[in-house]
Amino acid sequence: MLVDWILCVLAAGLFSHPSREAWTPSLVLIAEYAFFIGVFGQTPGMWLARIRCVSVTTEAAVGIPRAALRGLLLTLLVPPLVMDGARRGWHDKAAGTIVLAGRTG
Repeated sequence: MLVDWILCVLAAGLFSHPSREAWTPSLVLIAEYAFFIGVFGQTPGMWLARIRCVSVTTEAAVGIPRAALRGLLLTLLVPPLVMDGARRGWHDKAAGTIVLAGRTG
């Protein structure tokens, strides 16, 4: 997530000033997660870490709406801190996703 956050802060810096408008990197993060996880099943940071985020039932990409929900909840920080035995946080449960080891592409 650190790699993705750095990319989002850099991207947000192209059209705003992230130190004065702290919400812009968060919006970029939601958009990044919506696109990359929704379509490819992993963000650039996940690709480097060799993990992927897929549907808990089909192990396929979840689509943009569910990935956007996951990204939105992830920006709240509380959902990833509360995990079950399968290491699924509230953001994963709400979006119906699971993070697995292994690259998809």
